[in-house]
Amino acid sequence: MKKEKHEEILKEVDEVIKYALEDSRGLLPHQRRLASMISLGTENLLELYFHKLSVMKEGSKIDHRWFKSRKEYIFERLQNQITGEIKEIKKIAEIVDLIVNIEDKRDELVYGAPASEEVLQEKINLYFKLKEVLR
Repeated sequence: MKKEKHEEILKEVDEVIKYALEDSRGLLPHQRRLASMISLGTENLLELYFHKLSVMKEGSKIDHRWFKSRKEYIFERLQNQITGEIKEIKKIAEIVDLIVNIEDKRDELVYGAPASEEVLQEKINLYFKLKEVLR
């Protein structure tokens, strides 16, 4: 995917988050959208970061489901998407930890019962922190 497409997706994710944060009803009415869009944003942030480092292989795609696995498997999957060594990527351990925390309970938030404002706010905060780390 081209960098412009990632940026377009990230703009949409930011708009969904902004709308939810500004809604006087709170975050809960946006739970499913937030969980799925933050997950989508996370994938695109990491792919865009790899593109900026010029290490993303042509046609590669990162899948949010990888981040529910053992760390070794995550690093192995990421390694297959890039040229060079994954362990040489600056802050990769911190990045993976953030994404693992973002993806934790993603499916329950998307498909399950209502969570809490605090849980949703924490996911938003983790997403913003990931954006900061990847700048």
